[in-house]
Amino acid sequence: MDLKVYAENISKRAKKSQKDLIKINTEIKNRALLRAAELIMERKEEIQEENRKDLERAEKKGYSKALLDRLKLNEKRIKGMVQVLKDVASLPDPVGQVISMWTRPNGLKIGRMRVPLGTIMIIYEARPNVTVEAASLCMKSSNAVILKGGSETINSNKILVNILKQAARETGFPEDAIQFVETTEREVVNHLLQLDQYIDVVIPRGGESLIRAVSEKAKMPVIKHYKGVCNLYIDNEADMEKALNIAFNAKVQRPSVCNAIENLIVHKDIAEQFLPEIAYYYGKAGVEMRCDQTSLDILQNHPKAHDTELVPAKEEDYYEEFLDLIIAVKVVNDMDEAIDFIHKYGSNHSEAIVTENYTKGMRFINEVDSSAVYINASTRFTDGNEFGLGAEMGISTDKIHARGPMGLEELTIPKFIILGNGQIRDNFGIPKKEEKVEINKEACDLR
Repeated sequence: MDLKVYAENISKRAKKSQKDLIKINTEIKNRALLRAAELIMERKEEIQEENRKDLERAEKKGYSKALLDRLKLNEKRIKGMVQVLKDVASLPDPVGQVISMWTRPNGLKIGRMRVPLGTIMIIYEARPNVTVEAASLCMKSSNAVILKGGSETINSNKILVNILKQAARETGFPEDAIQFVETTEREVVNHLLQLDQYIDVVIPRGGESLIRAVSEKAKMPVIKHYKGVCNLYIDNEADMEKALNIAFNAKVQRPSVCNAIENLIVHKDIAEQFLPEIAYYYGKAGVEMRCDQTSLDILQNHPKAHDTELVPAKEEDYYEEFLDLIIAVKVVNDMDEAIDFIHKYGSNHSEAIVTENYTKGMRFINEVDSSAVYINASTRFTDGNEFGLGAEMGISTDKIHARGPMGLEELTIPKFIILGNGQIRDNFGIPKKEEKVEINKEACDLR
């Protein structure tokens, strides 16, 4: 296979489909999404069989438990994909929404209207349910999508794309608007990243090395989703029960995802009370705690931490996205130190404070520069579906039009629309028959 030709062909088909996408109405889009939901349930056994092939191969290659967890499509996750399709279908269609309008003194009405980004390529690893989430959001927002999943999910992704295309065919949705990179050859990505004449934006979801490589090679704009080094700060005015529940949930409920916390920051005034308690529960869940010297001194000989694996923390641990039952611990003197710690080691993803002091909570929200900042809640909620967006293309940590979970609105951009009634600038219209036209050459360069 000539990978360059292959990349050009699928990109051209996606680009060409934009003409048809912009013409279809919301009803057709919703019908396609709901039909895809029905087909996933009808072909559930096929999906699980293809997913088993990926799991067996991944196990033979010795992939980590965290990656195997992300790869698996069990009954719950299949139903989750179905619900995503239904949720996205139920959301308002952003395309064509006029988000503002004002009138100028000359009578011109100036407005901004949402339009699709165009053709979006998404590069992702491990999680096959991303195929459905990304495609559903692009379908509803009238964007063409090029799906490039990881080689470890090739069989799962193929069957899901097959279902999405079937739903498109049956409902009149442009089938070419859903493109899938079937080859596992990595070189194809390099070719795709050069095709800015066809692809409008690329969204990489995965490890930091993948995102950096895409950012360096892409000719089109990149919306980056860097690693999720999420931080939880336990303030000295925290409610103990809330703090324990949030710290446990944010690490243990599903450690293999980007919105799980990797760093636990504790105020020194509450450390001797809080740390042994959370160490006890972390120990029961098998969490390894990588502790700074202060937290290690508190926990090392404490009876409640007897069954907890305690390891002295290294500097690099605080930068690490473990995606596993491992957490780095830091005791700080005050909130200033906690915020400085987050800015140094975090990845601008999701951060939380547990405190009963309103002023401190609002200061934390104002000063912490991340895409999602919480007071008294688990970072595990940083998710498009949990935020009511139906699904997400990813979690942007960039400072562009989209930041945080990217839903339907984030897959559109505004364009100006201008409604007039014959207005002309400076009353410079067609001349009367007897008039001589004089053009100010100096003014030709001025707007």
